[in-house]
Amino acid sequence: MTPNKSHLLPAHYLKQLKLPAILREYAAVETACTQDRCDYADFLLRLVEREALDREKRAAERRVKAARFPLLKTLDTFDFTAQPSIPEKLVRELMGGEYAERHENVLLVGNSGTGKTHLASALGYVPFSKTGAELLFEVISRAYERLSLIVTTNLPFESWTEVFGSERLTGALLDRLTHRVHILEANGPSYQLRESQHRLHPGGSKPDQRASTDAEEPGPEDVSKK
Repeated sequence: MTPNKSHLLPAHYLKQLKLPAILREYAAVETACTQDRCDYADFLLRLVEREALDREKRAAERRVKAARFPLLKTLDTFDFTAQPSIPEKLVRELMGGEYAERHENVLLVGNSGTGKTHLASALGYVPFSKTGAELLFEVISRAYERLSLIVTTNLPFESWTEVFGSERLTGALLDRLTHRVHILEANGPSYQLRESQHRLHPGGSKPDQRASTDAEEPGPEDVSKK
């Protein structure tokens, strides 16, 4: 069977123009539009919509890959009931991204294992180490009132000097970071600790208390010494 020229030429040009979604979908869209009796404008609209959505998806995938998250987390898997100190309404509002347009920062404060990195990954995430103190200050200074940052920490503000090694540097950094900021405090129990306990004692069963009780009771030698 001779290939249909009306399909070969569009496929050739779509490859040349790098429009993979239209190349992949145009035959199906053509069939659907024939059944729905769409005009040419609607047919074109459906095609470009699919190409735009495909480009947005691929761009998001590239950004996630480039971010090199330690773990890929989404808000759908975050358990707000386990961390009632975190305002769910505010987090969901932040997911809209308007804070970035307003050049506002997000600061997540709390103990290790309370979900800070999970939330940061869902919104955006950059790790920090002690050796990068001056580099972090440079990043925050350049971003001040121009870009939005998301920072997680398991240290209270008064302990930041221990990391940066300079009260002056710490004060200047916090001044810029907290000027326009949404602070989320995670004060609940550690997710990792809870999961470990669940693995050790599935079904909510409690460990045998006899061992701990026996250890607290004095043995024969202890009694003889009294």
